[in-house]
Amino acid sequence: MTRLSVNLNKVALVRNARAGRRPGADARPSVDRAATAALDAGAAGVTLHPRPDRRHALPEDARSLSALLAVRAGEAELNLEGNPFSEPAEDYPGFLALLLEVGPEQATLVPDTRGQLTSDHGWDLARDASRLAPVVRQLRERGCRVSLFMDAAPEAIRRAAEVGADRVELYTGPYAWAHAAGDPARELDRHAAAAEAAREAGLALNAGHDLDLSNLPDYLAAVAGVEEVSIGQALVSDALHLGLAGAVGAYLRAIRGEES
Repeated sequence: MTRLSVNLNKVALVRNARAGRRPGADARPSVDRAATAALDAGAAGVTLHPRPDRRHALPEDARSLSALLAVRAGEAELNLEGNPFSEPAEDYPGFLALLLEVGPEQATLVPDTRGQLTSDHGWDLARDASRLAPVVRQLRERGCRVSLFMDAAPEAIRRAAEVGADRVELYTGPYAWAHAAGDPARELDRHAAAAEAAREAGLALNAGHDLDLSNLPDYLAAVAGVEEVSIGQALVSDALHLGLAGAVGAYLRAIRGEES
């Protein structure tokens, strides 16, 4: 069965909007508390993508979640996403240094650039394979499973195996857009072919980006063997609606002096 990893970047973004980029332990919403709620509800893991500009998830969040998940060893996983070639910045050690320090169960390497709004393309392994290979080896020696963020192109997927990765995460943005437009068949064929290439190359398969409640079932029905999906934006957005009634009820009970 496909596992769900909940990306908590947007929780951190809301927190930082009030508390700034160096929030204290009491800043709300709490990333740790959101992680606990997600895991208690059945998620298999949580994901963070800390960026050098500290606009949402922070290195401190990665360290804190690593400690939180240590007590759930074997039950839940921490997945850290980012560019291993990002340079250190103020209060940001560089993504590779953070991975080696924290040692998450999974490291998803993404070719995003400094200041990029969101991940929007996979690795060009014809260009980047030689410098990725030693990074992948170093992370695997640290005990991290390594996944490369890739476009749904079979030949590129085969090169990911040559780099030494354990998995690939297929970039599902183009599929999500096609699904919203009512014509996902071509994208589903592309992803199914990429999934087959991954299997033939001995790679496990993850998927993520712009997946939501409407397009996820069709994707998993058409693309065989997806081990894990990472979902943040849509899931946190849905939580505002699906969970708002519960929060309002809790506050009303507090106003009435009733125990929760």
